[in-house]
Amino acid sequence: MREAFLPSSRQAHLARLYAASALACLLACAVPLPAFAQEVGKMATNVPSGSQMLLAADTLVYNNDNQTVTAVGGVQIDYGGNRLVAQKVIYDRNTKRMVATGNVEIVNSDGTKINSQHIDITDDFADGFVNALRVETIDKAYFAAESAERMGGVLTTFHNGVYTACEPCEDKPDKAPTWRVKARKIIWNGEKKTVRFENANFEFFGFPLAYLPAFEIADPTVKRKSGFLIPGISYNSHLGYSVKVPYYFALSPTYDLTVSGSGYTRQGFLGEAEWRQRFNNGDYSLKIAGIQQRAPDAFIDGAGRNVDSGAAGDPNKLRGMMGTQGQFAINERWNFGWDVLLQTDKNFSSTYNIDKYNGGVHQSTVYLTGLNGRNYFDVRAMHFDVQENTLNSNIAARSNQQPWVLPSLDYAYIPDAPLAGGQLSLNVNTRVLRRNQLDQTFNTPYDDGTPVQRVRGIEGESGRLTAETEWKRTFVTDDGLVLTPLLALQGDVDYVNASSGSLDAVNKMAANPLINANEDMRSSFARYMATAGLEMRWPVLFSMASGSSHVIEPMAQLFLRPNEQYVGGLAIPNEDAQSMVFDATTLFERDKFSGYDRVEGGSRANVGFRYSGSYINGWGTNAIFGQSYQIGGENSFAAPDLVNVGAYSGLQETKSDYVGLFGISSPNGFAASVSGRFDEQTFEVRRAEVKAAYSGLPVSLSAKYAFIQAQPLYGFTTDRHEVTLGASTHLAENWRVFGTGTYDLQQSLLVKDGVGFAYNDSCFTYLMTYSQSRDLNTREVTQSIGFNLSFRTLGEFGSSTSAVDTIQ
Repeated sequence: MREAFLPSSRQAHLARLYAASALACLLACAVPLPAFAQEVGKMATNVPSGSQMLLAADTLVYNNDNQTVTAVGGVQIDYGGNRLVAQKVIYDRNTKRMVATGNVEIVNSDGTKINSQHIDITDDFADGFVNALRVETIDKAYFAAESAERMGGVLTTFHNGVYTACEPCEDKPDKAPTWRVKARKIIWNGEKKTVRFENANFEFFGFPLAYLPAFEIADPTVKRKSGFLIPGISYNSHLGYSVKVPYYFALSPTYDLTVSGSGYTRQGFLGEAEWRQRFNNGDYSLKIAGIQQRAPDAFIDGAGRNVDSGAAGDPNKLRGMMGTQGQFAINERWNFGWDVLLQTDKNFSSTYNIDKYNGGVHQSTVYLTGLNGRNYFDVRAMHFDVQENTLNSNIAARSNQQPWVLPSLDYAYIPDAPLAGGQLSLNVNTRVLRRNQLDQTFNTPYDDGTPVQRVRGIEGESGRLTAETEWKRTFVTDDGLVLTPLLALQGDVDYVNASSGSLDAVNKMAANPLINANEDMRSSFARYMATAGLEMRWPVLFSMASGSSHVIEPMAQLFLRPNEQYVGGLAIPNEDAQSMVFDATTLFERDKFSGYDRVEGGSRANVGFRYSGSYINGWGTNAIFGQSYQIGGENSFAAPDLVNVGAYSGLQETKSDYVGLFGISSPNGFAASVSGRFDEQTFEVRRAEVKAAYSGLPVSLSAKYAFIQAQPLYGFTTDRHEVTLGASTHLAENWRVFGTGTYDLQQSLLVKDGVGFAYNDSCFTYLMTYSQSRDLNTREVTQSIGFNLSFRTLGEFGSSTSAVDTIQ
């Protein structure tokens, strides 16, 4: 009988009986393994109301004497998206038990598969017995057991069970998975949501690795459960070996707590705690950590100098931190958040690798951001914590010299409607800085004989409000010439309240004959900059018979504007435009200064070309080359400021240096580029960077060379040459070895290097790294080891971060 509904009263009664048995089967078995611990009433909600059951079988037999219903031959039951397939199904009305035998497969509506040769279970799902059970969950976790039994509707016990999260090998299904846990008994507690393994062996690549008399983990379907997490290990030459043991408290569906204890062989015990809480519109976290260092002298180098902020010679050095992060959506347009770090000294979180707060520079900020169409608003208060492990006294003090930004505001608006056929944009920026310690560089340690003088930040308070608007429109002539006229207007209002020490530093800098500037630091001032510009581009397309195409685009820009106000003096603090690189990527910028504190003035022309090519074999090329000319007014880049940002920039002369870039890419994973700045008379290399990379199997390679010519007035009195190499090779399908190194050619010093070994497949990841770093001044070596094992669904063991920057 195939796909039949029985019409007679007797057959109808039979169908109802069988329907009950089929429903019990589906509710009992057609769910992920953890659902063995749940009530039938809860599971019934997985079947949509009003669902019709469809039964198909070769033969259907009703035995009135024995009160049994038997379906034989290709039995298939579909109900509410769940499906049961077996060779025979028997339902006993007296015992209320159902038995399915012969290649039993149950597929739940969510995709979970259960396979067995024999299933014997009560229709109320309280007690049951399963022989030769195999389970595949929707997230590709696998269970198997010789037999399983269920008691009291709570406990499910698997005898001689196996668990793994590794998918079977398609070519060799009998091959042992990467890892698995074999246990004499596996007890699944549906009430406590735990899985207990008794007399268990952990096998790795088929070989027994560890015997565990008993251990317990959270139910794999439970996302949050209190208990110990996988411990971690690490090594650092200043701290020693360490073991970290975390414990997780699942206090509520919306908040939790993790506490950790780390034992360091050289420094003692470090305690950490992190509280996390989630709301409907956001979340926040609070972390604290502290240690009473047992051996602060471990941070003393051979010359008796401290390389960390842990005070040497102080046996009671208590160090710690408190950090908090959060983000909340006020509505669909506005977001509010923060990221704040407080610590006893500048380097604690970096030294002890406190997660989320261990960066070299941590930006503490509180912000409010809004975005609506073409409107953008952002206001934030900021402070920068410089976490540097160094013996350089000037650099080590930088943390105390960082300002408080109270506040910084950015607003941008682009109207939807065009103005005079062109696009109008408006930008507003304001910032208020407060610094408690003067940030100056006099006679820097790069060369004590050179009078390098810079005032990177004044002690006191300064503020600026800037508003800028720009209009531009693009025209295309019949000959393909693209013309883009533009008009721009910027205005600033500034005030400065500098300490007497800051004014003295500015006066000393102005008195330096190499600087030759006026010491006219002002308490308040206003300035403006108006620009009229025209950009001309003429892209020309060449198509070759070989199938390649090339676009050459000669390009010229002309900007007419007055001189930068207060140019040639030291009236304007420079806080946000201290870094400026003139290269091919900035050649066609209207204002080449990186911030708002400096404004490019005087009339200037930028001339050059852009090129791109594509080839039929998938290769591609691109290039930029050009030069900039000061054609009128005073050159802003030739005028000193408090940090001499324009010195040696390549723009300080009437004719700038040449800048260029050339890059190639290929379909096989190879890419390379070379860029540089060249003297406009001798074509001597002033700045250069060469990069090449190949990413493929079995080898990935990367190389980078950087050269920057000496910039004495900018603080660098010697040339800088640096080479970085990286390589990774796959020894087999899942095995990889990699390494990286950075060499300072000027100092003849291997600054940092590292090697690593990794294995990665769908269920297991192994990573081990070893690295060294060397101080440029003392050449002291710091060593670190990173070690990590990750078993899918079980957890991770080892250090949380790698000691080497890996490449794939």
